[in-house]
Amino acid sequence: MYIPSMYREDRVEVMQALMRDRPFATLVAMGEDGPIIDHLPILLDAAAGPQGMLRGHVARANRLWRECDTARDVTVVFHGPQAYVTPSWYPSKKEHGKVVPTWVYAVVHARGTIRFIEDAAWLRRLVDALTAGQEDHRPVPWAPSDAPEDYIDGMVKAIVGLEIEVTHLDGKWKMSQNQDEANRRGASRGLRLEPGSDAVAAAALVGDGLD
Repeated sequence: MYIPSMYREDRVEVMQALMRDRPFATLVAMGEDGPIIDHLPILLDAAAGPQGMLRGHVARANRLWRECDTARDVTVVFHGPQAYVTPSWYPSKKEHGKVVPTWVYAVVHARGTIRFIEDAAWLRRLVDALTAGQEDHRPVPWAPSDAPEDYIDGMVKAIVGLEIEVTHLDGKWKMSQNQDEANRRGASRGLRLEPGSDAVAAAALVGDGLD
C-alpha cells in the first residue's frame, strides 16, 4: 500500500481500534492459481502477541482453506470510514480555484501467517464470540444458545476456522492532512452534512485536533 508519510498511522492502539470497530474485512491470500480474495467478519484478540491475533471462519465449501498457501503471508484489509470531498467545501476555491476533488479514508492492512482449524469446540467458541460482539449492545441480544443445539452443531460442521498471527500492521489515515486548516475545517463541516454514518465518522477524523 502506498502511504505518504503525512498519512501514515503507526500507533498500534489506533489501528487496533479501527479493526475492532470495523470487523468486516477483506482477506487476501495466495492460492494455486493466484490470489484468493474473500470478505468475512474477523475478530481481533489484541492481547495475543505483540500485534494481536485475528480469528474468523469460512464455509467448508470455500476453496480458500483448501488452496491457500499457508507458507506465505496473508493480508487482511480493515476498511475504516471513507467519503468523497468536493472542492466546493474549501475556502481556497473562492480565493484562487486551485483545488480538486479527493477521497478521504482510513484503512489498516494486517499481515501474518494463517492456519485453519476444524475443531468443533474451538469453532463454537469463535461463533459465540463473533455473535456477542454484534449482539451484546442490543436491547434483546441473540445468542447461538437461543437456537436448537442440533441446528447450531450442524452449522458449525459447515465451517472451517482460521487464525492469523499478525506480524505487521500498516495504517493509512488519508484525512486532508495536505490541506491548510481552513480547508480542513470546511471539509469537516461539509462531511457532517452528508448522508451516511461514514461521512460523519470521516468528518470527525478530518477535523481531529482543529477544535
